[in-house]
Amino acid sequence: MRANYRMQRLFVPNDLAEGVEIEPSAQQSHYLLNVLRLAEGAEVLVFNGRDGEWAAAVGAKTKKSVRLTVRAVQRPQPALPDLLYCFAPLKQGRLDYLVQKAVEMGAGVLQPVITRHTQVAKPGLDRLRANVVEAAEQCGILAVPEVRDCEKLERLLGAWDPERRLIFCDEDASTNNPLPALQAVTEKKLGLLVGPEGGFSDDERRMLRALPFVTAIPLGPRILRADTAAVAALAVIQATAGDW
Repeated sequence: MRANYRMQRLFVPNDLAEGVEIEPSAQQSHYLLNVLRLAEGAEVLVFNGRDGEWAAAVGAKTKKSVRLTVRAVQRPQPALPDLLYCFAPLKQGRLDYLVQKAVEMGAGVLQPVITRHTQVAKPGLDRLRANVVEAAEQCGILAVPEVRDCEKLERLLGAWDPERRLIFCDEDASTNNPLPALQAVTEKKLGLLVGPEGGFSDDERRMLRALPFVTAIPLGPRILRADTAAVAALAVIQATAGDW
């Protein structure tokens, strides 16, 4: 069932069921009261990543807060997409964009990975998670992706599930067309690894290519920035081997 894009959507931590009363955060209350100027009885959509999506009505209001009463379920809770997205953290603006687009494109888990040329060794995980929630609110997504703690590339690969095919974007690939390699992928469980702006080191590339669960793909004849490469790779994977 597709999302209702005519109604405002809010992510809330509360358990959701008919009759439950919710007090949104101060920022959410300000938005409902002073930006949207919703009247008492007006409805919004709420979700928590666990209980599906519900309609909720604006109830008691003060100058700074509003209460919502949960009414009826609108969409059931879907399963989290089984696509593990691994990425080298970028500088803040580009990292915000990368995370938002990964959520929109169907990533189920976001895994920051530290490589030799990674620009940002310790990204702000709280900010990453806030970007995930914002993207889910805007795009009608109910299964909110998990953001994991950073891992070094070697440790990530050492603990990798060999039944999950890991696709990595190889800027040194000998061809420009990713489709033949992706069309040969038969596994249902997929991971994607996108490197930093400086690319993978030669040692990292050799290590990846030597692993039996890894498939290397090119992304066309042009060199893409890391955030652009992430969107391009997610699109082509979803179209050929994913949920499109």
